[in-house]
Amino acid sequence: MRRNKNISKKEKTAPGTLIHVGKEYDKQSLTLIEYDSDYFNESKLDNLNDFINSSSHNFWLNIDGLSNIELIKKAGEIFNLHPLILEDILNTTERTKIDFYEDKIFIITKLLSVNDTKFEILDEQISLILTPNGVITFREKKGNTFENVLERLKRGTSIRKNGPSYLLYALLDSIADSYFDTLEKIDEKIDLIEEELMTNPKEDLLKKIYEIKREMVYLRNAVWPLRNVINTLIISDMDFIDDKTKIYMRDVYDHIVQIIDIIETYRDIISGMLDTYLSSISNKINEVMKFLTIFSTIFIPLTFLAGIYGMNFQNIPELTWQYGYLFFWVLSSIILLFLIRFFKRKKWL
Repeated sequence: MRRNKNISKKEKTAPGTLIHVGKEYDKQSLTLIEYDSDYFNESKLDNLNDFINSSSHNFWLNIDGLSNIELIKKAGEIFNLHPLILEDILNTTERTKIDFYEDKIFIITKLLSVNDTKFEILDEQISLILTPNGVITFREKKGNTFENVLERLKRGTSIRKNGPSYLLYALLDSIADSYFDTLEKIDEKIDLIEEELMTNPKEDLLKKIYEIKREMVYLRNAVWPLRNVINTLIISDMDFIDDKTKIYMRDVYDHIVQIIDIIETYRDIISGMLDTYLSSISNKINEVMKFLTIFSTIFIPLTFLAGIYGMNFQNIPELTWQYGYLFFWVLSSIILLFLIRFFKRKKWL
């Protein structure tokens, strides 16, 4: 699973001081989308100095990549963003949360995906800022997660007939959908592990089980806070969050609850797989011990006879008997056959 190896405690800085904490990022790109019920325009910006938005149109400004700190500062100046918002945007180890400001709502959440080759969970921090007439999104890197939202804007569906709060809902819903996709990949991995567990559990299987168990803990920690974020939006009394949008937000909340339930189910399944693996290994050890015990039990009386007739006493009655050697093997064979029959009747063999 992907971990932030360079995670450190957030540095205490003076307000307005931005420090880049986190991973390496792609080259930044800026996309401005202006829309209303009868208008749509998408444009690529070279820098934020080109940002011009008519108050008569809603807007969605998407910034991919966080490598240019000066650009983040410029965004703070244009949209009057609090210095703490800018710090949180650049600190990609932040936990999912929501903050309210006088005329803005700031949300940090995690976008999750799975590496198809290694089945590793990959995360990306998404920062969303809701303003009275638009939404600003900051992403670590380029991706197509919000492509469906963009297509809906282009087609002129209900998303264009509603305000920016509805666009925020659509973006959060898209993020929630990505969690379902991630869980589908996790389900495939669980199926593979279960199949291996039932057919041929090897030593490296235990490592796979512990790895996916850690991934589920990580996934749970990423998803759980989003439930509180959505619930906070629903009960919010901010003027620019429409009551109609809150109804849709409840649908996203239901999806998050469903995702959490699936995660808890998967955690139970993985715990069960761990118990099954340990039981399987224990059964194998028991089978080996059972075989060795039966083998030893069979040879105990034979060893006893061999020990008696191996003693160096001259007056052993059978010592000079002509058929003594043959008698020893006949007696040993009778004991051997008797014990084998006894063990089979007891179904120990």
